[in-house]
Amino acid sequence: MSSMEPHQQYHQPPQVIIAVAPKNLGLAIALSFLFGPLGLLYASVMGAVVMFFVNLAAIFLTFGFGLFLTWPACVVWAVIATNNYNQKLAQGYQPPLGS
Repeated sequence: MSSMEPHQQYHQPPQVIIAVAPKNLGLAIALSFLFGPLGLLYASVMGAVVMFFVNLAAIFLTFGFGLFLTWPACVVWAVIATNNYNQKLAQGYQPPLGS
């Protein structure tokens, strides 16, 4: 008899790689410029919710003139949120599925 050990097969589960595309900065700027807090939803859901209520307050408290400040703030927030998201992706961050 041979002293060889029986051949053992190791079954590894298949490796799953989920590729996530970075967010487009130009699209984030365009959406937030055109649609304000609704366009900000592309870059940051939490930012969109916050700015929605800030814009509502600006409309009622300043008779709409406050939008001259809050609307551009949506664009700035979209730029910052998109850059932060893309930097996290570059460092290996995997966002939750469905976001």
